[in-house]
Amino acid sequence: MAASSSKSVLFVCLGNICRSPIAEAVFRKMATEAGVADKWLIDSGATSDWNVGCLPDARGLACLKGRGIETAHRARQVTEDDFMSFEFILCMDERNLRDLKQKANAVEDHRAKIELLGTYDPQKQLIIKDPYYVSNPVSDLSFSKHGGECGRVYLELLHKIPCLDGIEIWSEHKTGVAKTLPRVGPFQNQLIGFGFAL
Repeated sequence: MAASSSKSVLFVCLGNICRSPIAEAVFRKMATEAGVADKWLIDSGATSDWNVGCLPDARGLACLKGRGIETAHRARQVTEDDFMSFEFILCMDERNLRDLKQKANAVEDHRAKIELLGTYDPQKQLIIKDPYYVSNPVSDLSFSKHGGECGRVYLELLHKIPCLDGIEIWSEHKTGVAKTLPRVGPFQNQLIGFGFAL
């Protein structure tokens, strides 16, 4: 369970082997680069139980590794406790959203805000499509595009969520004025540096 002094986010997709573990890994990388990872509980999960215990898809792992991002995550299914533990549960498509809301109905007075991750996308790409069924040779581009979508969304998401001391850590992104924590830079450039397609 997230500590009361922390922010918490759970990324969710159907199987927890493509979209949501990439989302988790990119978010964790950005939070670490910003020096605020210790203020966040970050995880990912699946609406289904198909892949429980599995590593992320090899194409996704290769895409992340090629950009200097590592993950040891193994797929897990969302539990009822997650709806009490996480402040934000962010999913990839309408099916995920429907399944999560159905699960949440069984949890009395849950605290989680359940939304599409794309809700925070300034480019208004609401649905993040599943790259699992994309075959080579374009699969890396598809996974890279997903990583870029995630990063672009985080710029907006993290700007809207104040850090614990009341400082909006991404205020530089919005205003162009550096009012951020140490080592927070222009994250668009960092994502391009990671090699993600924005």
